[in-house]
Amino acid sequence: MTRVNLALLILIACVASLPLFGGAYALRIGTIACMYAIFALSWNVVGGFAGYPSFATAAFFGFGAYATGILLNKSVPLSVAVIGSLVMCFLLAAALGAVLLRLRGHYFAIASLSLVEVFRELVNNATDLTGGGMGLNIPLASGSGILADATFFFYAMWGLLLITAVVVIIVSASKLGFGLNCIRQNETASDMVGLNSTLYKSVAFGLSACFVGAAGGIYAAWVHYIDPSDVFDILYSVKPIVMALMGGLGSPLGVVCGAFVYLGLEEVVWRNYIQIHSGVLGVLIIMLLLFLPHGLISLRSGMFWRKAKHV
Repeated sequence: MTRVNLALLILIACVASLPLFGGAYALRIGTIACMYAIFALSWNVVGGFAGYPSFATAAFFGFGAYATGILLNKSVPLSVAVIGSLVMCFLLAAALGAVLLRLRGHYFAIASLSLVEVFRELVNNATDLTGGGMGLNIPLASGSGILADATFFFYAMWGLLLITAVVVIIVSASKLGFGLNCIRQNETASDMVGLNSTLYKSVAFGLSACFVGAAGGIYAAWVHYIDPSDVFDILYSVKPIVMALMGGLGSPLGVVCGAFVYLGLEEVVWRNYIQIHSGVLGVLIIMLLLFLPHGLISLRSGMFWRKAKHV
């Protein structure tokens, strides 16, 4: 294991101590931070490793949320419902990826973005199953207090983040990661040397969707009520891309740092500039991307370069 991957696991382990230093608000921020990090790590598999700019994160987040909510309403245990959503998202994304990933560049980006609207319309029209535009009420997972409930869902999301990080690290060092790297550099040449690019891309698309779907399931159980405009919000597709660019495209540690920094900026801007928070946040993000085009992960190598140049 490389030092960068070890640093990622240490960072995630440090996040687990958050309940010791804060109350319900800190737990809420920590849960959202873990969810954002899952988004960024998952997107990094298909966007960073394979080089395919996917906008389907919101589609599978909403699919996982509704799948888990429906299962919970049928008295299925939370853990089984989340695992079921994870498996369904993987299989669905792999099947769709076999078709959509034949497109490249902005054509694939538009096709993946269309999945969000397709899934949203399906949910809106399946009123008997999903509640349609009225949303879906989800039963409480337990009868414990507010703080205990917040702690439970924080550690549920944190555990999913840890599993996601371990899987992404394994993928990056495996034959799959090597194949995705080859596809990103030159897909035509990869096909010519016998690499099954369709299979590799489909698996990557499935991995990028399954953990997002599981996060959607935990989110649905956490908030107890979901509706299409919430879980199929297009911002859930845009934010992971911004986080990956802020942290460092292709680096698991970088994208997690990018997710945490993005959430910090989002909270600070929201609390201080509530009327114009979107504009201020956008300006800050643009400034970061202009002055750190390779993301926050480039600060480490930049510091070493300046030190060597000084010597």
